[in-house]
Amino acid sequence: MKGIAINQTVVRSRFWCLALAVLVGWMSVGLPYSVSSAQEDEKPAKMDDGTKAGPDGQAPEVKKPQESFLNWMIRASGIFGFLIMLVSFAMVAIIMMIALQLRRDNYLPASFIEEFEQQLQAKDYQAAYETAKGSDSFIGRILAAGMGRLSRGYDEAVEQMQQVGEDETMAMEHKIGYLALIGSIAPMLGLLGTVQGMVLSFQVIANSTTSPKPSELADGIATALFTTLEGLVVAIPAIIFYALYKNRLARFLMECGFVAENLMKNFQSMGKPAPTAAGRPGGAAPATAPGAPRTE
Repeated sequence: MKGIAINQTVVRSRFWCLALAVLVGWMSVGLPYSVSSAQEDEKPAKMDDGTKAGPDGQAPEVKKPQESFLNWMIRASGIFGFLIMLVSFAMVAIIMMIALQLRRDNYLPASFIEEFEQQLQAKDYQAAYETAKGSDSFIGRILAAGMGRLSRGYDEAVEQMQQVGEDETMAMEHKIGYLALIGSIAPMLGLLGTVQGMVLSFQVIANSTTSPKPSELADGIATALFTTLEGLVVAIPAIIFYALYKNRLARFLMECGFVAENLMKNFQSMGKPAPTAAGRPGGAAPATAPGAPRTE
């Protein structure tokens, strides 16, 4: 009897397991089918032109395909966004170019100044002139220009140094000035895009017989906002780097002026006629000043 009861229990457990499996299988197959059937039954009727009618019998809104934010921004920016992008490329190129040129080694290299001072202390003026002439630094070009005119007098040598320094400074200021130009142009291009976007939005309102939907005005508003944003993103760094580079250039020029003036004082007595022995108390003639470097 005990064995029969155990067998009946096993049979019942297997029966309920089978029933549970059938129930789960029916739910997994039949429920989606019933839901899809119900959705098909709830589909709106079609209009006369073939479009599906909404719950109230009117044509429903047609959903646009999803668009990525990047594609939306590029499409909304339009021609003015493309121009701002070109301006941004030019800004980055100018910033990198000036950063490579506006360095202390290009204006006041410590090795050149030390070597030049040693040659002046050794009274080797010709070697000092050759050192300045072979240097690519700002102060080297100034000193080479001044020493090349020492044969005509110290005043003319200083004047030549000032002229070369002004030419070099003007060339660098023109390059830095392009950043100020970009800082002014980029917001103007963004403003043009803003005006264009507003015109497009008002055009939609003017051509619509009913109240326009927000989605119809979104393109014009997006054009206005994106171009304004892009113009400011380009203009702000341009103005910042313009101010930084201008201040750095002014500091380098001031330091170069002080160093060049101190170094050229060693040649201040050149070109001056030596007084005669009769004009000096005691009647002794002074030692002659070192000759100006030879220019080849």
